[in-house]
Amino acid sequence: MSSYRDEITKRRTFAIISHPDAGKTTLTEKLLLYGGAINLAGSVKGKRTAKHAVSDWMEIEKQRGISVTSSVLQFKYDGYCINILDTPGHEDFSEDTYRTLMAADSAVMVIDGSKGVEKQTIKLFKVCVMRNIPIITFINKMDRDAKNPFDLLEDIENVLGINTYPVNWPIGSGKEFKGVYDRNTKNILCFTANNGQKEVEKTELALDDPAIDDALGEYLKADLFDEIELLDGAGDEFNLEAVRDGKLTPVFFGSALTNFGVEPFLEQFLKLTTSPLSRETVSEKVDPMSEDFSAFVFKIQANMNKAHRDRIAFMRICSGKFEKNMEVFHVQGNKKMCLSQPQQIMAQEREIVEEAYAGDIIGVFDPGIFSIGDTICSANHKVQFKGIPTFAPEHFMRVRQKDTMKRKQFIKGTSQIAQEGAIQIFQELDAGMEEVIVGVVGVLQFDVLKYRLENEYNVDIIMEGLPYEYIRWIVNEDIDPKTLDLASDTKRIQDLKGNHLLLFTSYWSIDWALDHNKGLELREFGTN
Repeated sequence: MSSYRDEITKRRTFAIISHPDAGKTTLTEKLLLYGGAINLAGSVKGKRTAKHAVSDWMEIEKQRGISVTSSVLQFKYDGYCINILDTPGHEDFSEDTYRTLMAADSAVMVIDGSKGVEKQTIKLFKVCVMRNIPIITFINKMDRDAKNPFDLLEDIENVLGINTYPVNWPIGSGKEFKGVYDRNTKNILCFTANNGQKEVEKTELALDDPAIDDALGEYLKADLFDEIELLDGAGDEFNLEAVRDGKLTPVFFGSALTNFGVEPFLEQFLKLTTSPLSRETVSEKVDPMSEDFSAFVFKIQANMNKAHRDRIAFMRICSGKFEKNMEVFHVQGNKKMCLSQPQQIMAQEREIVEEAYAGDIIGVFDPGIFSIGDTICSANHKVQFKGIPTFAPEHFMRVRQKDTMKRKQFIKGTSQIAQEGAIQIFQELDAGMEEVIVGVVGVLQFDVLKYRLENEYNVDIIMEGLPYEYIRWIVNEDIDPKTLDLASDTKRIQDLKGNHLLLFTSYWSIDWALDHNKGLELREFGTN
């Protein structure tokens, strides 16, 4: 039993969140370098070399240098087993990130040292706060000219409303970036840049070491001593409980691109965060140490391997031990089953999983039976996890295939991509699937839909913009939407599960619907 508990205790499952271009994917790669999972970091943008970030696998990601999907990466480091959920930074793919955060026990928030807290960081931070998960901050790009570190801390506190505790402190920035001062050991870590390869030359010096004068120079040394005095006198006290409740964020400074400060960050991060947390079900809390197996689906990805036209359901294990070929119970399908081809995935590299524990993420082959939010558990102890919110789309288009002979591929492609949660598909009442209304959180999703239908399903589509900006789910199951008294610019639709919804062009139309239909209840989001 002790080895079972040890396996769970050493697991850390976290998501990395940031605004686009803050260096999130680069940081992910450097963490993988230290874990020995990769030997050479990819050039994320791929401008000067043919390399691409390991965690970016879809062709469109390589072309544009952005992460479109969430990657799941596992590696071992210093006795820990680490699961990283690398999320899309681009705001048009934020829905995938929201769902991925439901599978994480903590988050690393990456902030660009020259820009501070940015718009997308605020949105993602709110999702973390909603779940009270620990948030550890890495202020990146200190090898470029950055804002004053005190201003960066103030920015985090004022904009995000969370207290900060700098675990280390930068010495200079840009070309003058010499390293960091570690507040725990009270030593200075001087780094030597090495083009981002694994081992960084690191010199550790005590504050009273005469070699500091040569390493830092007179001005940087004087500034550092003044700043240390200020930090020790005026800063927040460190409180591990506040960190784990999501009320205090430990802050690290470094440069992922040049590898300055990445390994010290990783070492401290593992000590600050906890092993897998318990999870809420509809009726109870599931303890990760429980021997009864349970997991939930938080992501579905079709065509990760174009040759096989496959579909993978990603599951977060919440309790128990998973073993290959074990029998489990699918709650939503109300049937027993074996999870087929269980695998752990490193971008496109796959490894068959013999066993996995609470905190781990596994991908299983999905013949089309799983949906986001589904629960899988032991047949002798049935539980059902709370659903994952579906965020309301903000942009809508009417989509149809150019070639009517390709109706089958069109329906399959749009349905599969919708089941992944990247887009939401709606139909007009009593209409077929030859023409659908597609709703997305960000407009770039339309480009991805078009690209994927052409490349993965060989279907050309015609897209036509629609004027709607607001969508509402009808809560009342006993109301026939055809009988509702609605403004002329309101459209009645249904989703693929048969739920009825309304599309509006303005808040005025929403008010009209509520005022003219007594007892009508509308909701802003659905649940998977």
